Amino acid sequence: MTAEFSNGKQVALVTGASGGIGLELAKVFAREGYNLVLVARSGGKLNELAAQFGVQYGIQTKVIAKDLVQPSAPDEIFGELESAGVVVEVLVNNAGFASYGRFTEADVQSQLQMMQLNMVTLTHLTRLFLPGMIGRRSGKMMNVASTAAFAPGPLMAVYYATKAYALSFSEAVAEEVRDQGVTVSALCPGPTESGFQERAAMQESKLVQNGLMSSTVVAEAGYKGLMAGKTVIIPGMTNKIGALLPRFTPRRMTARMVMNMQERVGH
Repeated sequence: MTAEFSNGKQVALVTGASGGIGLELAKVFAREGYNLVLVARSGGKLNELAAQFGVQYGIQTKVIAKDLVQPSAPDEIFGELESAGVVVEVLVNNAGFASYGRFTEADVQSQLQMMQLNMVTLTHLTRLFLPGMIGRRSGKMMNVASTAAFAPGPLMAVYYATKAYALSFSEAVAEEVRDQGVTVSALCPGPTESGFQERAAMQESKLVQNGLMSSTVVAEAGYKGLMAGKTVIIPGMTNKIGALLPRFTPRRMTARMVMNMQERVGH
C-alpha cells in the first residue's frame, strides 16, 4: 500500500515497525498526527497497520516491505522516497535483533547479519537522511540502542557490542549537528516485552525472568525524550541505575555480573 502525502502533515519513518517497540512508536507518531513510512519485512502486517492508522488517526501511510539485512536496502528506501518527493522529518532506526548463547557456539552468519542490521543499516540510513535535515535546518532522528550499550555482554557478546556502537555513534553525531537545527537521540530501553526475546531464544535467561518493561511505556518515553531533544533516553529508574553502575564497577567485574544475570534460570 502506498499513499500520496497530500495532507500537509510531517512524515516519520520507522524501521522494524511490524512489532515490539517499533510498532508502539509507530502508534505514538500516528496518534500525534504524523504521516508514516513503515518499513519491515512483513508487508502484509504493515498494510494492516496502515489501514488501521488511517481510520483511527486520519493519517496517510506509505509501506515499504524490505529486508534491512540486505546491504542495498537503505539506498533502495531512500531512492523510493526521494522519487516520490517524500520529505522525512523524523527517522527512527528501530530495526534490530539479537541472539543468545556463547559466541563460539553461535551461527556465524546470524552474527554477521546482526552487525549489518544493528550497525551498518542504521549508519547507512542516518547518512542518507541526515544531510537533507541539515539542509532544511529541521529534523529529528532516534536510534534504538539499549541499556546493553553500557556494559560488555557475555552470552550476547555481539548484540551488546552493536548497541554500544549505536549509542556512541548517536552521541557523536548529535554533537556534530547540535547547532544545525537537527537532534539525534539514542533510546536505551532495558529488557522489554516484544518478540525480541523469542527471536533471541533467551526466554529462560535470568535477565528476562526478572521482569520486562512494556513496549508501550518504552515508546512513550522514547517519543517524549525525542521531542524534548534529549540525546540519551533511558526509560525507567531501574534502567537508569543499571546504566550508571558500570561506570563505578571494574570492567572485568561488570562482565561477570552480566554473565550471571544472563545465564539460564537454574544454571
